[in-house]
Amino acid sequence: MQKTSFQNELTLSATQQRNGATNTKKDVRKIQSWLTLFSMSNPGSATATGIDGDFGSATEQAVKNYQKAKSLAQTGIVDQATFNLLSAPMRAAFLTIISGNGLRELVVNAAKNHLINRPFELIINQESNSGPWVRAYMDGNEGSEWFWCMGFVQAVIDQAASQLGKSFRKLMPLTYSCDTVGTTGLQKGNLFRYTQVRNAPTLVKPGDIFLLQQAPNDWIHTGIISAVEDDVFETIEGNTNEGGSNNGNAVLNRVRNFRKSKLDVFSIESLV
Repeated sequence: MQKTSFQNELTLSATQQRNGATNTKKDVRKIQSWLTLFSMSNPGSATATGIDGDFGSATEQAVKNYQKAKSLAQTGIVDQATFNLLSAPMRAAFLTIISGNGLRELVVNAAKNHLINRPFELIINQESNSGPWVRAYMDGNEGSEWFWCMGFVQAVIDQAASQLGKSFRKLMPLTYSCDTVGTTGLQKGNLFRYTQVRNAPTLVKPGDIFLLQQAPNDWIHTGIISAVEDDVFETIEGNTNEGGSNNGNAVLNRVRNFRKSKLDVFSIESLV
């Protein structure tokens, strides 16, 4: 893979604990982030805590509660082995060998694999679009201005293409911009306009990328098309929510009506 920032989210520089001599704010924030993410999937675990880089009594108790939930010794200390468990969802999302025949199936299955590992953003220092999942998709960047839907799409395409020894950059440049990908699609002849899609839905295949059009050369959201039905695309998309926002907080499996929404489609056929 070319997008490898996820690797930075899987390790600690040293064991972290309350008043620990080897504590670093960066590592403690990672721990606090994963504890909070765990609480989203396990709301009764009492592991959500402030993400401030300070390993105090609250973080220690959150660690103990996590260890209890995982049937571990409740030490309140996070070594690399414990952190491996905390960060296991990301490890599974990025490092699982994806099954599938051909690039399209690999893209869809890679997206599904990310989905089941529940990527979710956090609010850190009053900044949305933050946390380990955002940094993994956005090459280390995070913060309110870092909309991460394209980062998610390119990570998935990169992962699938890499299994076949291919480079996603032959399709498009590494970017976080829907406009850049849309413009690239126009230049290379890879972009189907929404009017073409409505007239001939069979142009679109699973693994292609939708681009939500705001104006003819302005796109504001993107995602992976996982299935094509009569009037709708089933999608897997990041930085969205239950309302289909382009600045939501999670990776979700959604359904979008391409006859009601202006959904241009970037075809990945040239890389297949």
